[in-house]
Amino acid sequence: MGSIAPPRKALTLDTINPHVKAAKYAVRGELAVRSEEYRAQLNKGEGKGLPFDSVISANIGNPQQLDQKPITFFRQVASLLENPLLLEQEQVLIDHLGYKSDVIERAKWLLHEVKSVGAYSASQGAPGIRESVAKFIERRDGYPASSKDIYLSNGASSGVNTLLHVICAKPETGILVPIPQYPLYTASLSLLNARCVPYYLEESHAWGTDHSAIQSSYDAAIKEGIDVKAIVIINPGNPTGATLSAQDIKSVLQFAAEKQLVVIADEVYQTNVFQGEFISFKRALRDLQKEHPGRYDDIELASLHSVSKGMIGECGHRGGYFELCGFDPQVAEQVYKFISIQLCPPVIGQCIVELMVNPPKEGEPSYELYKKEYDGIFSGLKERAMALYKAFKEMEGVECQEPAGSMYLFPTITLPQKAIEKAKEEGKQADEYYCFRMLDATGVCVVAGSGFGQKEGTLHFRTTFLAPGTDWTNRIVKFHQEFMEEFR
Repeated sequence: MGSIAPPRKALTLDTINPHVKAAKYAVRGELAVRSEEYRAQLNKGEGKGLPFDSVISANIGNPQQLDQKPITFFRQVASLLENPLLLEQEQVLIDHLGYKSDVIERAKWLLHEVKSVGAYSASQGAPGIRESVAKFIERRDGYPASSKDIYLSNGASSGVNTLLHVICAKPETGILVPIPQYPLYTASLSLLNARCVPYYLEESHAWGTDHSAIQSSYDAAIKEGIDVKAIVIINPGNPTGATLSAQDIKSVLQFAAEKQLVVIADEVYQTNVFQGEFISFKRALRDLQKEHPGRYDDIELASLHSVSKGMIGECGHRGGYFELCGFDPQVAEQVYKFISIQLCPPVIGQCIVELMVNPPKEGEPSYELYKKEYDGIFSGLKERAMALYKAFKEMEGVECQEPAGSMYLFPTITLPQKAIEKAKEEGKQADEYYCFRMLDATGVCVVAGSGFGQKEGTLHFRTTFLAPGTDWTNRIVKFHQEFMEEFR
């Protein structure tokens, strides 16, 4: 009898899509996996040998995982949407459960728009909710917006995925991406087998855009035969925490007009601004078009927003939107077709988007509590950002830009040569090695700068400042001091 051949798998690492293997997504990479293993040990009571008693996930902007409380108005409305039978007991809701009359009215209106959060909506999102988003954009920017240009999405990430799928026509398609960047962009371009064209942000100028850096990256890409089609801007910045100036925004739009580039404005942190003001790309574009009639009318702008960030932090509800300005109607039809293949964004997420863009107003029953909760979250974030910034300033070999926006700090670290050599021995980048050592010693999970891209010869790490208290900040300071002593 012949020997039985060993069973073979249809899928192996050699036979799956190579573009999936090539994609990298550091914020949920190996460090995050190890931190979750530590968390599981502690939860089971098995972590007695660990030098820390809690894991701090400072690797990802996930506010409610780090004890940020949901805003009451949002969750009360959502509870009625999920269980409309409660609306049969309005008086009980008001007299005994603390619901206000405007919560009940909003839930009824949303149910009228979507019928049920368990039903599919229109592919582009419920029309009434898109109308609400358009009105919000008009109030924010002082220029008209149309619901036909609004596409509700499964968080902002899904919007980015849609736009890149439509734009990336061939392997030579190039997208200008800021470095450091949120790795969604490089990972998505890997999956699409398209080209990332990196342009470096200027750390010495508060991580602003540098026109000459964008120009030289563009020129080098064109020389290589890359067909550069779009430029991505993240404002306020992730991972840098920067807020772009009006001049920086104008300069990007002028460059895009000159080179016929689509502008993808990732503006999910627009309410997380601690210094200066948030200026939307839509407003800046309309200002330019007003100042120079006819010159900027052909710019194509896609801007994105999400319920995952800001003071709302409803990451798990997966709600977002993007607005298209200046797109050819036939291209917009193809965008619509692409999102239709995915049926529709989560309907409860669409409803949370409506609450974000149309929160309680002054004089309405829920306003006082909403304002108190919103302002409390904002001041807490700002306070922790400044505490962390001050701690970094005192640490040897660490430099950090003052927090201006978003949920992150991205300090530069200068490590001793011995530490860099030790990292090489272990097959790791120096900043990655430092971050692993930090996690093992403190339970604080951050992300190495190499996961976002950085100028050669520089080292960074990104941390959120979402975790409550300052105990974990002290853990980082102590670890850093001991690490520097060990490798001096």
